[in-house]
Amino acid sequence: MNDGSPVYLIALVGTLIVMLGIGVWVSRRNRSGEDFLLAGRKLGTPLLMGTTLATLVGTGSSLGAVGFAYENGWAGALYGIGGAAGVLALVWLFSDVRRHGFMTFAEEMSYYFGANRLIKAVVSVVLLLASVGWLGAHIMGGALYLSFLTGMEPALAKVVVALGFGLYTVVGGYLAVVVTDALQGTILFVGFTVLAVVSLVYTGGFSGIQEGAPEEATSMLGIEALGALPALSLALVIAVGVLATPSYRQRIYSAADVGTVRRSFTWVALLFAVFAVLPAVAGLAARAIDPGLANPDAAFPMLATTVFPVWLGAFLLVAGLSATMSSGDSDAVAGVTILLRDVVQLVTGRLPRAEHMVRYSRIALVGVLVLALAGALVADTIIDYITLMISTVLTGLLVASLLGKFWPRATWQGGLAAMVGGSAVALAVQNIAAWSEFWGNPVIPSMAAALVAGVAVSLVTPRSRVTREEALRLLAEERAALDVGTHLRGGEDSDAADAPGGGAQRADGTGTEPPEPRA
Repeated sequence: MNDGSPVYLIALVGTLIVMLGIGVWVSRRNRSGEDFLLAGRKLGTPLLMGTTLATLVGTGSSLGAVGFAYENGWAGALYGIGGAAGVLALVWLFSDVRRHGFMTFAEEMSYYFGANRLIKAVVSVVLLLASVGWLGAHIMGGALYLSFLTGMEPALAKVVVALGFGLYTVVGGYLAVVVTDALQGTILFVGFTVLAVVSLVYTGGFSGIQEGAPEEATSMLGIEALGALPALSLALVIAVGVLATPSYRQRIYSAADVGTVRRSFTWVALLFAVFAVLPAVAGLAARAIDPGLANPDAAFPMLATTVFPVWLGAFLLVAGLSATMSSGDSDAVAGVTILLRDVVQLVTGRLPRAEHMVRYSRIALVGVLVLALAGALVADTIIDYITLMISTVLTGLLVASLLGKFWPRATWQGGLAAMVGGSAVALAVQNIAAWSEFWGNPVIPSMAAALVAGVAVSLVTPRSRVTREEALRLLAEERAALDVGTHLRGGEDSDAADAPGGGAQRADGTGTEPPEPRA
């Protein structure tokens, strides 16, 4: 156990008490399932920006990116670049879906394909697995950090990390996630800025951090170390994660209106692009200080215990755990929303009653956390865990969503083919060493295969006869059982009529009139 471990434990316990206190305070506002899972759909720009940024600066872009930079130099900045590009693409392609009152991405996907129930069923299962997978990655990263600093057994550290964000999330719901994320995001930015600056000074500046690194790792964005195609694949796989991960969609659904989504996400992309260089600096500095780390993901906690005094190391402990908690709590709530809105209906044929939603949500949160703990032992490093899951599960889903939203000829059979084709090719590339080495990760061939499969199958299957208006009505009727999303609040987006694909407000209060029906 490190000499400063009592200080680290005190900092950890103090942080958890503050977060739990916020959860208890916020819990008084949870009067319905919509309040617990979507913060009443009233989030304004400051809170939406804070929670999205904190979620984005998660385990991969902090602990994982520092470890990746330890091995590959300036390539560690690719994580931030890919994330910023993904957020901008999300604004451009999907911010307008806020006006339809969706609750989950599976519901949104079903809308694109004529309210098709099979699409919703498949996507809900896939996204529940994805949410649990992301949550497992955050638990794994936080446990590694906590174990290194305190000497805590890895298994116990995972339980502590899961309980850390699990307690205040179970008590306070999504609004507790949003408020604590805003606090954690501030700690994250300050902490990583301090980490990068002090590490830079400690090692003698930019020349110092590059002395111990291979020459190719110090090339622009580490492209010579990775290769151009693997470098592109890494940035792209992170962007795909933003575009198809349920927690970012939930940010859109919980915003006050479309304009709030666009303002908040644009600021997030700009700030995250600036953040991108900080983990790369820290990773290079860690290599210069200790080039013999057995596990590169230990680079961040090594800096906290080697470079800094104990009190500052304790602050960085809080910053590092904020990265895991701010992302983990978001994926936990997203997983529960999918479970209650989509998977329960798939299994039982009906939705939970509105008056029981808060209680069911808390029970489901415990279940999701337990599943994520079980899945946290899958990969050797955080980046491997995340990139494998994204390229296997989410690439086909993203392609299917793009086809469904923007190509009128897309059919539900084509959407399923895109998801299956993308996953199949991803698994093939991942398991053939030569292909994996060439591509870096499977995201590019997986997306290409998903596109070909989706288009080909759509062209040989009949067009949907359900219009967008009918699909929106069917989904709103389903959602009414939960009393979630059937009445959009916060003064629905004032620029809805002028936005691409926008329409007029519906008379029945279920959203706006959809664009022209699909052919």
